Amino acid sequence: LRVPFPWQEALCGYVIIVMALFWCTEALPLAVTALLPVLLFPLMNIMDSTTVCREYLKDTNMLFLGGLMMAIAIESWNLHKRVALRVLLITGVRPALLLMGFMVVTAFLSMWISNTATTAMMLPIAQAVMDQLHKSEVESGTTVQVSEHTNKAFELQEKSPDSFKEPEEKGEWYSPCISFVPWGLGNSHVLEVEEETKRNEIEKKHMNLSKGMSLCICYSSSIGGIATLTGTTPNLVLQGQVNDIYKDNGGIINFASWFSFAFPTMAVLLILAWFWLQILYLGFNFKKNFGCGASPAAKAKEKLAYEVIKEESKKLGKMKFAEIEVLILFILLVVLWFTREPGFIPGWATVLFNKDNTSYVTDATVALFISILLFILPSGYSNQDRDEEQTGGRAKFRAPPALLDWKVVQEKMPWNIVFLLGGGFALAKGSEESGLSEWLGTKLTPLQSIPHPAIAFLLCLLIATFTECTSNVATTTLFLPILASMAEAICLNPLYVMLPCTLSASLAFMLPVATPPNAIVFSYGQLRVIDMAKAGFVLNILGVLTITLAINTWASSLFQLQTFPSWANKTGT
Repeated sequence: LRVPFPWQEALCGYVIIVMALFWCTEALPLAVTALLPVLLFPLMNIMDSTTVCREYLKDTNMLFLGGLMMAIAIESWNLHKRVALRVLLITGVRPALLLMGFMVVTAFLSMWISNTATTAMMLPIAQAVMDQLHKSEVESGTTVQVSEHTNKAFELQEKSPDSFKEPEEKGEWYSPCISFVPWGLGNSHVLEVEEETKRNEIEKKHMNLSKGMSLCICYSSSIGGIATLTGTTPNLVLQGQVNDIYKDNGGIINFASWFSFAFPTMAVLLILAWFWLQILYLGFNFKKNFGCGASPAAKAKEKLAYEVIKEESKKLGKMKFAEIEVLILFILLVVLWFTREPGFIPGWATVLFNKDNTSYVTDATVALFISILLFILPSGYSNQDRDEEQTGGRAKFRAPPALLDWKVVQEKMPWNIVFLLGGGFALAKGSEESGLSEWLGTKLTPLQSIPHPAIAFLLCLLIATFTECTSNVATTTLFLPILASMAEAICLNPLYVMLPCTLSASLAFMLPVATPPNAIVFSYGQLRVIDMAKAGFVLNILGVLTITLAINTWASSLFQLQTFPSWANKTGT
């Protein structure tokens, strides 16, 4: 590509277009593409190298690293699996409740650990339950067929009164109403057809339930991730972009404020997804799906499937000391995040540390504090880690390992996301320094005549469509600076368009390539692309409508979106 005009704005736009093409086509790895500003901005005299590099490791990156270390500790000690199985034991295995149980557990876990890890853990559990349900269904069907035909060596046939004859004439004993006829080949053929029909019904029911269960896991992992600031990377991209573009925003996007906005949105969308998957794969029959008036055979099948979950839970054994420690640290982390700056009262950070309107302590500080404790606290408390070697007649003891070690972190940490976040911040800074943001703002002023809810809806639809083809991180990184410029140009609160578009980047429901959880589910071979597209299309529409509703109701009140904030007014007018 050749830049036709030597403007700084055009040069920066050229870099953005090149990066967008590379991110969409994955001609280079996503993280490598994110490093292009370090090369191109200094060569084009947009920013010096020192300033560009500074954008790649900011407060948001530290929050991401701290949150991920906590998630890795939870995974390492199987705490997430214990929580999942315990909730499934509570919800039970009736079709609708089983679907709800898996969705609630998956959504909750994906709020705290990566969507990919949650899906990879939950899918084998769901598969084991589905296999047991199918096995029980087949065995139950076979038993019914055998019991129906066990005593059919003879068949009772009615005779008309005209056919009655005297015993002497017949030369045989008979009943005036019935006669015994040997079970013949014709009836055997009917039995085979009945068995085949029954078998096909069982297979179809199992396939539909398996499809619904698979989709519910990948969908709820994407939905659950939007609820917390650290749940999925686009949320952190938003926080970083807002802090980078609007430095005087007063920390408007923090863990507590984001949760207050996004958790209700997630809950509404999760319920809608549950209803939709029921209608699509179970048929919305309240009595059947919730097990009301279930037959003894159905209850027996449910009991067998329940035993599978119970057995998996037993394999974990009693809760270990390390699991208890990790659970306590996790709860402490969440409590500290919520109370740092709750909004309606001064938080502990304001009272103890922050001075002169400067936020010295952020969510990243809390995340790293808890993460460092993971490397300090021991995973055991007794002599269970005793070294068997004897030294001088005395047993040699060694200290138990810490809850987390760096080798595990190094293996499981998605370091590429750190560069993706940095690349987004560098693009935003480059757009501001080159004047591209201001230029875009002047070109987008005609949008002022469009009603604000319509703008939000159309942008959500655009982002939801775009994210089906490219990474949700790349999508938010590309669009958020542009949307911020647009909002400034039409005197609209930037959060009014940035918040819904960030959530829309997680609405990747239609294609296997749209997001890793979709790809994991698709790899099990139970779904076709058309299955995912059909279910995902409706869910995308429901998601866009839910987000549009949220941004015009509780989010508007929470963030004062109906006013243009002073921190977004760069011109001072």
